[in-house]
Amino acid sequence: MQNISKENLQAFLNEQKENWPLAKTNYKGLDKVEEKEFQFEGFKIKVQFNPERIKSTAAKVDKENIQKRACFLCEANRPLEQGKIDLENNYSLLVNPFPILKEHFTISKNDHIDQNFVNHISEMVCLSETLEGYSVFYNGPKSGASAPDHMHFQAGESDFMPIDTEYFERKKNYGKLVTWNGRFEVYRFNHYLRKMISIEADRAQDIVNASKIFYRFLEKLQPNETEPMLNAICVFKNKKYRLHIFPRKQHRPSQFFAEGKNQLVISPGAVDMGGVIITPRKEDFDKITKEDIISIYKQVSLDDLVFDKLCHDFTKLVMI
Repeated sequence: MQNISKENLQAFLNEQKENWPLAKTNYKGLDKVEEKEFQFEGFKIKVQFNPERIKSTAAKVDKENIQKRACFLCEANRPLEQGKIDLENNYSLLVNPFPILKEHFTISKNDHIDQNFVNHISEMVCLSETLEGYSVFYNGPKSGASAPDHMHFQAGESDFMPIDTEYFERKKNYGKLVTWNGRFEVYRFNHYLRKMISIEADRAQDIVNASKIFYRFLEKLQPNETEPMLNAICVFKNKKYRLHIFPRKQHRPSQFFAEGKNQLVISPGAVDMGGVIITPRKEDFDKITKEDIISIYKQVSLDDLVFDKLCHDFTKLVMI
């Protein structure tokens, strides 16, 4: 198993910030990023004003527009200043030049293939161990990915997203144990504004097996999609793997398409589902309310009854 120390990753990031003007400017810009918090029952949601994220948040990801532009994750199209660290399984680790986190990396497949979660779950889980101390996250083609045509993950320092620090308390007080079969534990979360399934295991393969079963049931809910809508966050800590899956029913909330004062340019991805809503416009940051947050998560997450059935069907199979 390849492991990269936090010190080496920070040295790579510092080198890129020193020698790549775009990265230097945008990471320095994080010092001016504004944040505020909204408190809910036993958890919080952070909102970040980050104007450099407008390209990602407002990205046109329909097939026609994707075909028109050059893929910015392919090595041939990347800036000359953008360095890389070669990883196992044909991936390259890159500094993300439009950061949300103070240490923000993109982990790009060297081949130009579509985003696909189920065929790359094992790679995501392995990456979480390679990058211990960081959260590895995934955005589906219609769940926040600005490059749905190129397989990639992202990673950032753990404890940035509220879920990293809230999870164990939420599990104890609000999580419902779906199954425990001696190999992995699965918890479901209905009362977290967004729906979430969390899988824990000591072995990477057990995480992979359980998440593939869950994925197949989720796939049945959206048979016309190339991939069911979802986000995922994976962490390796204290010799245990933990994978959070957020099943989705919608790409963007109605506020994204509204006009005038009713518009909120918010397109939830994994970071948003992890508890940090990104607003690239100052007016949205200033006016967003607790009610807006509830509405946004409700629109993009599965409905209660659908989620209940999904968990029920999944439980029946994994207990066999």
